[in-house]
Amino acid sequence: MVLGSPMVTQAAAFSDVAVLPGLKGVFTGDRPSDIGITNGQLADCPTTPNCVMSQSVDEEHAIAPITYTGDLETAKANIVDILSVVPRTKIIEETERYILAQSESRLMGFVDDTEFYFPADENVIQVRAAARMGESDLGVNRRRIEQIRLALADLARRKSSD
Repeated sequence: MVLGSPMVTQAAAFSDVAVLPGLKGVFTGDRPSDIGITNGQLADCPTTPNCVMSQSVDEEHAIAPITYTGDLETAKANIVDILSVVPRTKIIEETERYILAQSESRLMGFVDDTEFYFPADENVIQVRAAARMGESDLGVNRRRIEQIRLALADLARRKSSD
């Protein structure tokens, strides 16, 4: 997913498609109480395969952190810009070193929580993305993180060629 690409533009156009009638709120679940940063770590993934995390020690849930060049403020602003075009996604919390975003599936209204942690003095963004409900997310959270990674790299390439 690249900002300004037809795919993003088309996806954004359909971002307001309603959840199937009668299902609004049925699959939202509650935001976990343990998400956030504790001692420089994001919360561990549950045992279910519907979560990925860059600080994970087990292979099933592991995903690489997102690397960036330049300063933290620019990287964070770029993540915020990218999240603004991810369909049915909104930022719930934002601090100096942390972003929590919430995404909702188009048809059933399942909610996923995606976290971005910007450690001091490192050019990496630690990430965690997890479905609130269900056993499997069919790889949606992993794909979302990888699309954000590609979009951030594309922004860096565009800015370096300006």
